[in-house]
Amino acid sequence: MVKQDPKTVIEFKNIKKEYILSENLKQEVLKGLSFSIKQGEFLSIMGPSGSGKSTTMNILGCLDTCTSGEYLLNNKNVSHMKMKDFAVIRNEFFGFVFQSFNLLAKRNLIDNVAMPLVYRGELKESRNEKAIEMLKRVGLGDYLNYVPGQLSGGMKQRVAVARALVGNPKVILADEPTGNLDTKTGDEILAFFKELNEQMGITIIMITHEPEIASYTDRCIYIKDGLIIHDGKPNEINY
Repeated sequence: MVKQDPKTVIEFKNIKKEYILSENLKQEVLKGLSFSIKQGEFLSIMGPSGSGKSTTMNILGCLDTCTSGEYLLNNKNVSHMKMKDFAVIRNEFFGFVFQSFNLLAKRNLIDNVAMPLVYRGELKESRNEKAIEMLKRVGLGDYLNYVPGQLSGGMKQRVAVARALVGNPKVILADEPTGNLDTKTGDEILAFFKELNEQMGITIIMITHEPEIASYTDRCIYIKDGLIIHDGKPNEINY
């Protein structure tokens, strides 16, 4: 049997983004990005502050729209969809992991992880079962009824990963996922992401400004001044 190439899940075609600052002043943040991402890739999008990487992430995650160009998600053009339609896509297609964890302080871990399933309308029993399964998968099966304040930073990020996974997403978008962690804990989270990618085949995109973080990934798209200046191995970037 001939092995098929992985499916392209994301494609940017000459994506541009500009913000209108005043009647006669515009700021062009993205100046024509073109790249594709295949199912099962583990990659980073890196760049210095102000490079456009956060804007790229927002467009990728359907949190914002582009000014021009085409964004194809599973071969469907989502470039200029309405925000209410984006909400459905985000909930069904993406899992998000943020630097600040974004956990509900007064809810236990089960409730935190189950939250994306609430928006899907799943019954409580079903979503709790899935949340417990995911918490066990990330090594927190003994902490189900704890609240976030009782956990270390690394454990909180594992809860955030479980929440991202519970909806069975096609893509995980991780925005500076180790930014609030010490080096040792950060390395553990990055190794965990790599394990998820290899064992579950989930496409993982990490947004970072740190070469050390990008080095964990198989591919790095480096953005500077709204343009891609490198797309390849992280250790081959010419800064």
